[in-house]
Amino acid sequence: MPVISVHDKQFGPFVKEKEITIKRLIFILGWLCFYTSVTAQYYLRGEIRDGKDTPLQNVKIILHSTGYLHSSGVGGAFGIPSALPSDSISLSLDGYEPLSMRVNTSQYQKITMKMLPYMASLQKHYLLSLTTNPVLPSERKLFVADETYSALVENGFVKTEGDPVTGITPNVNRASYSNIRRFINMNSMVPEDAVRIEEMLNYFNFNYNEPGGDSIFSVRSQLSSCPWNDEHKLLFVQMSSKKLDMDNIPPSNLVFLIDVSGSMDMPNRLPLLKSAFRKLVANLRAVDTVSIVVYGGVTGIMLPPTSGEEKKKILQAIEDLAAGGFTPGEAGIRQAYRLAHNTFIEDGNNRVILATDGDFNVGISGEQELESLILSMKKGGIYLTCLGVGMGNYKDSKIEALAKKGNGNFAYLDDEKEGEKVLVKELTQTLYAVADNVSLNLHFNDTTISAYRLIGFDNKKTALEDSTSALEGGEIGSGHSMMAVFEIVPAKDQLKRGSEKYAQSLATVTIHYSLPGSKEVLRQQYECVNNYKPLPQLDPSFSFATSVCMFGGFLHSSPYLKSATWDDVINLARSSMDVNDPLCVDYLDMVLKARKIYEPSMRKKRRIKRKR
Repeated sequence: MPVISVHDKQFGPFVKEKEITIKRLIFILGWLCFYTSVTAQYYLRGEIRDGKDTPLQNVKIILHSTGYLHSSGVGGAFGIPSALPSDSISLSLDGYEPLSMRVNTSQYQKITMKMLPYMASLQKHYLLSLTTNPVLPSERKLFVADETYSALVENGFVKTEGDPVTGITPNVNRASYSNIRRFINMNSMVPEDAVRIEEMLNYFNFNYNEPGGDSIFSVRSQLSSCPWNDEHKLLFVQMSSKKLDMDNIPPSNLVFLIDVSGSMDMPNRLPLLKSAFRKLVANLRAVDTVSIVVYGGVTGIMLPPTSGEEKKKILQAIEDLAAGGFTPGEAGIRQAYRLAHNTFIEDGNNRVILATDGDFNVGISGEQELESLILSMKKGGIYLTCLGVGMGNYKDSKIEALAKKGNGNFAYLDDEKEGEKVLVKELTQTLYAVADNVSLNLHFNDTTISAYRLIGFDNKKTALEDSTSALEGGEIGSGHSMMAVFEIVPAKDQLKRGSEKYAQSLATVTIHYSLPGSKEVLRQQYECVNNYKPLPQLDPSFSFATSVCMFGGFLHSSPYLKSATWDDVINLARSSMDVNDPLCVDYLDMVLKARKIYEPSMRKKRRIKRKR
C-alpha cells in the first residue's frame, strides 16, 4: 500500500485539514475534561423528609449556582453535581412550606420540610369510630398469599360514666362482604382483618326509611335483647339518606381509571371490570361526560372526554382494553385527576373511578405515599370510587386507604352480578353524594346505660397508635341506609318494664355533615328512646342485622361471642330473612358454607368422611 506524503499535491490539502480536525478534537476533549473536573468536583447528596420522618418524593430542588431544576427520587433521595464547595438550594412541594438554605456540597444533607397547616390536618391518621382505651391486639397474619389487609383493633366496652360520647364515621363501602364471599366460595378461611362488620351491614341497605321534608337524613333506633349475653341489650341506630330525583340529578364528569397491567390479565380481573363498566355506560345520559385513562404497558388517555350519548364509541374503547406490562399506578392517578380537573363540571358530579387489584409496582407504592398523592390530587371537589378485583395479590389495604383519603367509597367485585349491583342497581349510592364529611356522635345516658360497645367500625392499629388521630367524616350517597349496632350493659334495674325511668332517653344522636360543594357544617339530632322489644318481636331487618353481626364476629374471632353458636347465626337468619330477596338467600348459603369451614365438629366430620 503506498504511503501518502503530506507534500503530495493531490492529497496534501485533505491531510492537512484532517490533521487540523484531529487537533481541534483533542483540544475540545481536553477542555471538556478540564471543565468537568472544575465544574463537577463536588456532588451534593442528601435526603428530604417531613416532620414525621416520612420520605418526600418529587420535591423540586433549584441549585442557585446553575439555576437548574432537580427533584428528589424514591426515599426522598437526591444527588446534584456542583462546582462550588458551598452552594444554595431552594426546595418546594405542594402542601409544604418553601425552603431555601445554604449547604456544604461535600456533606450529606438531611433536610426536613414542614407541612403547611391545612396539609398537616389532612395527613393525620383518621378513625372510623372514636372510643377510649382500646386494647391493641398481638401481631397476627395480615395477608393471604400476596394479599394485604390493614391491622384492625376490635372496639371494646366503654364505661358511660367516664366516657359517655362516642363518634362514628358512616360510609357506603361494601367491599368486605363480597371479599368474604370470595374466600368462603373458595372453601377458605377469611383473613381476620378482611372482616369489617359495618361494610357487611352496608351490603343489605336495611329497610330504607325516606327522610321527610327537606331533611337529608332520617334516623330510627331500636332496643332489643342480646342473643349471646342475656344480661346485655342491643341498640340499633339506623340512618337513611335522602334519595336524589333521578330526573334531576346533576350531570356527571366520570373518569374511568383502569389498571391494564399484566397482573390484570385474568378472567376475574380486567374482563370482569370491562363487563361492569359496560353496564354502567348503558345508564349514561347525553349530559354526562366519560373519559378513560389506563395504566400498564401503556399509560395515557384511552378515550378523551366523550358524551354519554356516544355509547358505541365508549363501549368500543372499553372493548379495546388489553392487559400487559408493569403497574405505574402513580402516573395513572395523576393523569386521571388532571383530566377530571380539566373537564370539571360546576355543580356536577365529578368523580374518578379507579378499577384495580391494587398491586402498584412502579412509582410510589406505599400506603402513606399513595394517601399523600390522593390528598394533593382531590382538591377542588373530585370524588373517588375504587373498585377492587382479583385474588392472590389483591391489595385491600391500599384500595381502602385511597378511597378514604379520596373522599369516596369502594367495593370489591367478585363476579359479574356484584358489578351490576354496585354500578347499576346501586348507582346513585355509589356515584352520587348527598352529603360530605358526615359523622355521628352518640351521647349515652349514664343513668340507663352503664357501658357500651360499638360493633364494627374498628380502627386501624396504626391510627390508634397515633395520638394525633381524629374522627374523619365520610361521604354518603343517595338513598343509602346505614346501620350501627351497640352492645350495651344496662344500668341496674333501669331498662326493665315497670321501672319509673323506663321511658328515659338512652342516647342522643347528632349528625354533623356538609352539603356537597359547601364547607358549612350542618347538624341534625335524634333521641334514642327506650322502646325495648325482644328479638323475636322485632322488625325482621333488625333481627337479620343481628345475624350479620354475629357472623362477622365469628369470622373475626371476637372474644365477645363465646356463648354463641353457628346454629344461632343460621336460625336467626332463617327466621328473619326475606326468602324472595336474592341477597338474603345468598347470605344464608354463605353462612352454611362457612360453618363447614370454621366449626371444629364439622371439620372433624369431614375428615372422618374422607377416611371412609
